[in-house]
Amino acid sequence: MKVVITSSGSTLQDKVDARFGRCPFFVFYDTDNKQTEILPNPNMDADEGAGPAAVRFVASRNVKKSISGEFGFKIKSLMDSAGIQMIVVKADKTVKEIIDLLNN
Repeated sequence: MKVVITSSGSTLQDKVDARFGRCPFFVFYDTDNKQTEILPNPNMDADEGAGPAAVRFVASRNVKKSISGEFGFKIKSLMDSAGIQMIVVKADKTVKEIIDLLNN
């Protein structure tokens, strides 16, 4: 299953970012083959609509779960339509800690 985690930086040691639509990086993790891909958020600096654009971006990568510190109010219906489960975690965890939890 593909999972996306919002990240404050470009490594697994960086913290989960509190913002979904405006996080600097998305970490895509496949729980089946343990592959990780870290991509910059192309919509981070958008004037408006960063959240919906981020949903389209992650949905295009066949993500089933999204993990972030928070999600904007415009996001829930879009995530539901895309079949993506939203999981809110405290932004004090590292991306690696979240991946370790996914593997256990």
